[in-house]
Amino acid sequence: MSQPQPLSERPSAAPLAFDQVRVHLGGNEIVRNVSFELEAGQIGCLLGPSGCGKTTILRAIAGLETVSSGRISLGDTLLCDERHHLKTEQRGIGMVFQDLALFPHLNIADNIAFGLKRQARSHRQARVAQLLRMIDLASAGKRFPHELSGGQQQRVALARAIANRPALLLMDEPFSGQDAERREALARDVRELLKLEGTTALVVTHDQLEAFAIADSIGVMNAGEIVQWDVAYTLYHEPADRFVANFVGEGVLLCGSVMTDTELMTELGEIPMNQAAPYPEATPIELLVRPDDVVLDENSDYRGEIVERKFRGSEHLYTVRLPGSTRVLCAAPSHLDRQVGEQIGVRLALDHLVVFKRDAIS
Repeated sequence: MSQPQPLSERPSAAPLAFDQVRVHLGGNEIVRNVSFELEAGQIGCLLGPSGCGKTTILRAIAGLETVSSGRISLGDTLLCDERHHLKTEQRGIGMVFQDLALFPHLNIADNIAFGLKRQARSHRQARVAQLLRMIDLASAGKRFPHELSGGQQQRVALARAIANRPALLLMDEPFSGQDAERREALARDVRELLKLEGTTALVVTHDQLEAFAIADSIGVMNAGEIVQWDVAYTLYHEPADRFVANFVGEGVLLCGSVMTDTELMTELGEIPMNQAAPYPEATPIELLVRPDDVVLDENSDYRGEIVERKFRGSEHLYTVRLPGSTRVLCAAPSHLDRQVGEQIGVRLALDHLVVFKRDAIS
């Protein structure tokens, strides 16, 4: 049996580039002026609610939809613009979709080998054996899809998609059939495999924990546009607008106003700023407050009532109602076990100050 191809001899992963892409379907503009770049070997993610255009972007990359304007390129290859459209089978792209589409009449090894028919039998067998080891199913090659769990089937579908080392892998809601905890674990497993293979990949999901677990860069989408393309840390702590602030992570927008050039006033007191306030004095504002920004402190002058609590193992997530009826979230170590109905002291401990003008609410 020949040995699997060493990493240094593998075909180079290709970078993906979008430049001002628009897509119309049935007379409606579904994708609007989308631009982003994904470096070779990186994993990108399109994150957003249903109907925002995520899957349409994937279908345009795959050649299943045509672009109205702009261009999509993969490495040095132009995939499409308003005048050119490379056929799907010529694009060198692998795809994993929600239904997995494993062949029920083929065993696991033959499913993985399906795209390797043109290769020598010895290389095909070596590659299948390598991938079976990588997805922790080394002894399952002769089993059939229905004999595997959903998570195992997911890994088989991924192995089949990357078996012939595509220049780019597209994944559309690949973990949607799994429960929330399993989705995140699968996303981490898939990331490890893609990184081992050096595969460039673009994933579509509406689940932020999946996106955080798998992606190097994430594009948050709304109404056909990418609102912000960034790493998870920046999306969480420095959202570009109110939509990203609300969609990514848990938190609330705490009402307040600009007091001075370097100070805000909120229901939880004065907030000093180490930079000039973004708006003039007396401007009504909203301050983004994440659960880790609210500290349980019995010496605080600001108190609220616990109206809900969620046990998360290492921490409790408390929903605290302030005297003005505003609710904030507070993440506290789980050994600080407080009950619904209790009054607790809270204070803000903000490392990232994210402020929006209140009259900008649509």
